[in-house]
Amino acid sequence: MAMTAPQRYARFGGLLYLVIILAGLMGELMVRGSMVVPGDAAATALRIAAQPMLWRIGIGGDLLMHICDVFVMWSIYVLLRPVSRNGALLVLLLNLIQTAVLVANKLMLIVPLLLLGDASYAQAFDTEQRQAWSFLAIELHSYGFGIGLIFFGIVLLVEGHLVRRSRFLPWLIGSALQVAGLCYLVNSTALLLAPELAAQLFPAILLPCFLAELAFALWLLVKGVDVAEWKRQALETGTVATA
Repeated sequence: MAMTAPQRYARFGGLLYLVIILAGLMGELMVRGSMVVPGDAAATALRIAAQPMLWRIGIGGDLLMHICDVFVMWSIYVLLRPVSRNGALLVLLLNLIQTAVLVANKLMLIVPLLLLGDASYAQAFDTEQRQAWSFLAIELHSYGFGIGLIFFGIVLLVEGHLVRRSRFLPWLIGSALQVAGLCYLVNSTALLLAPELAAQLFPAILLPCFLAELAFALWLLVKGVDVAEWKRQALETGTVATA
């Protein structure tokens, strides 16, 4: 077993977790936040048509985020396997479902580009129809995002539990991740069952999620794990991390 293997996984995962956070903020705040006008399909369509490349950059940033997510899942699986092999596998599987849903959901953001462009097939619809369908696709993307976060909320509940049990990562961060998981579940459930309540809760309800995930990413990157404790548990459970 390579002596520094767990720290390499921790720092690699922490770095890419920060990339995910930054890419997510760029897509939601800098791109969609500046171009989507709530409740106004016409204004939103005009902004997208005026800056299609910015919209594409937002989609590209989202896909980069999801690619990084696969490597973060892998790193966290390796790190948490000594705590519980089955628990770490459950986290990995739920996270894969979440990422698959979110990647497929990006197709909704392609729809406005196709409808608002100059392609001949788009001319079969009048301007108001194209604007309405584009806005509908963006709204569907929001719901798809919420559905994906249901799985991620469960991920954080289980992951936080494993971090709390680990003794080679801070108990407090594990608790914060579980709070974040509950917040994601409440937000997504409200979005599906009580949209008006969801509008009142957003974005405040996601602040604990941001803080918990940022703290976890920074801890992995800067501090890593207690290597001696990780190795002790890895030897007890017969798990090995190699470079």
